[in-house]
Amino acid sequence: MHKLVACVSLALLASACASTSEKPADKFDLSHWKITVPLDSDGNGKADDINTKELQSYQHPDFFYLDNQGNLVFTSPNKAVTTQTSSNTRSELRQMIRGLDTSIGTKSYGNNFALASHPDADLFNQIGGRLDATLKVNHVAKNAKHAKKPAYSVVVGQIHAGKDKELIAEGNGFGYGNEPIKIYYKKWPEHNTGSVFWNYERNLAKDDPDRTDIAYPVWGNTWENPADPLDDGIALGEEFSYTINVVGNVMYLTFSAANKETVNYQIDLSNNVDAYGEIDKKDNPAGYTGDWHYFKAGAYNQCSTKDADGIWYAGCSGTGNWVTDKANGDYTSVTFSALTLSHSTQP
Repeated sequence: MHKLVACVSLALLASACASTSEKPADKFDLSHWKITVPLDSDGNGKADDINTKELQSYQHPDFFYLDNQGNLVFTSPNKAVTTQTSSNTRSELRQMIRGLDTSIGTKSYGNNFALASHPDADLFNQIGGRLDATLKVNHVAKNAKHAKKPAYSVVVGQIHAGKDKELIAEGNGFGYGNEPIKIYYKKWPEHNTGSVFWNYERNLAKDDPDRTDIAYPVWGNTWENPADPLDDGIALGEEFSYTINVVGNVMYLTFSAANKETVNYQIDLSNNVDAYGEIDKKDNPAGYTGDWHYFKAGAYNQCSTKDADGIWYAGCSGTGNWVTDKANGDYTSVTFSALTLSHSTQP
């Protein structure tokens, strides 16, 4: 049997079919990534991490595979095992600058990048970095009990700062594990198109009431606007690209799509001046200066099945049975046709 069909019908999953003859690493450079998938194959109650070495031969016919066009598909149901620090499922890559050199710790300077203003900048393997991606969102979860901000959305790329207890203990305002950027796609079930936007999270402690995500529009609306973006938005299955380029202390962003105006932003991550050039008095005055960072990309499903107070818990539908949840539309799926890590470049 030459092909393992990983689909029930075209209507259930846009990318539809996977082939066991080729693995994601055959088409994409995955030599500096690991992946978290919405599975618990070892029964430890945590989402599985596939390390860099294993990733070179890894695929999963439902959640991480090449489609028939050789594009890379990430899929994540609403209800499945999650990481310890999140109620959201994911099929998502995490940058591993160390590659196959496991003598370098995951949280060490040698496996993460820093801003030029970091007090130990000279000790890092890399200052800044760049992530380029071209993708289309095939599907977002469409059944939510509460239409909260993250409902019906997926994060397709981000920079994560490290969660570091030692840094937190130093009391200098770093180590909280916040995100200077998360790139969102959100489409309300009744809308014709969806919106692309990015969020900056104030770099504050988890229990600080001012710690929140600030949304910046790209195409369509930001996450709090319930209006249909229509022709201003991006449809499911419509391709777009993003570049995150951190040079020194400055993050340069470029978003492009066919028949859309290219959108650019820049923000200095070493202070509390926002992407519009205004001082944000509620943010950390030193921004993300003292943190270590890494890129992530894939399908980080934002439609949590948790039903609780707070903006993050939308009570989205899901049974935990993949066949059932797929048929009911309780999942997210994203296809990347290009995904590249590199050193930062001057804009």
